[in-house]
Amino acid sequence: MNSPDPVIDANLAVALDALLAEQSVTRAAARLHTSPAAMSRTLARLRRVLQDPLLVRSGQLMFPRPRAEELRDAAAAVVHRLGVLLAPGDGVDPATLNSTFTLQVAELVGTALAPGLLRLARQEAPGVSLWLRSEGLEAGSALRDGRIDLEVGSIDHADPETEVEELVTLRMVAAVRPGHPLADGRLTPSRLAAAEHVTVSRRGLFTGPLDAALAEHGLRRRVTAVLPGHLAAMTLAARSDVVCLVPAELPGAAPSPFTDDAAALGLRLLDIPLKLPPVTIGMAWHPRHAADGSHRWLRSIVRRALLAPGTPRE
Repeated sequence: MNSPDPVIDANLAVALDALLAEQSVTRAAARLHTSPAAMSRTLARLRRVLQDPLLVRSGQLMFPRPRAEELRDAAAAVVHRLGVLLAPGDGVDPATLNSTFTLQVAELVGTALAPGLLRLARQEAPGVSLWLRSEGLEAGSALRDGRIDLEVGSIDHADPETEVEELVTLRMVAAVRPGHPLADGRLTPSRLAAAEHVTVSRRGLFTGPLDAALAEHGLRRRVTAVLPGHLAAMTLAARSDVVCLVPAELPGAAPSPFTDDAAALGLRLLDIPLKLPPVTIGMAWHPRHAADGSHRWLRSIVRRALLAPGTPRE
């Protein structure tokens, strides 16, 4: 009995084309904006489906097997046809939209994003409603299943079934109430470590990158409270002597709305005299929405709300 022909979905076809063209898991991952680990898993899946090694390693290089050579042109043709099929049409007039979009956002991101999003939606698409929900779902599967339309925040998953666009890179600064002892004089690692701190963690974690940076100087801080959201932490900092960390623009970058709530609470923002990893905020969506006019408009208003708050549509 003949075995059935293997079935490859569109995402696998795109990955196969990239792997055969680049002959490198790392370069194929970069081409598809995913991680090498995710691309390695996809290659393993292709090997199982096609029952062939496809690419074999020799030293630092990977070389195509005969079966891969046979598939190279066919895979490229499939991807080309997919591109034609999914190419944008004449676009969508946002003013004609009458729908609800669901976005999964971190609390601080949602707070920074909501005013600009609502203003742009009201101006351009009055029939659109936006549901900004908290991080309660596993974003990768929720995007795939259609339970959310867009994820906005620190994207910690990467796979061929998710498209990601990085929007803004932020640094962490210390926020304290007016008159706080740390606001007077030069802030040093020792003075920062000696203060009381509040951290933000939905999982109840007491430590983070600041602790690692302080440890390099032989210092430890005291965390007196862990709260689930940045707004609660900033409110506590405004009413007590605890220090909280908030994201802010990189020096010389355009203003973003992430420090608006800190300013509204009257908090002083202090540069941290330690090297901390930056925080990148991006958005993720399922590839089936890549060419959809209404979804492109949604991504556009998210982009504009974060990168150019207050800027009218061109």
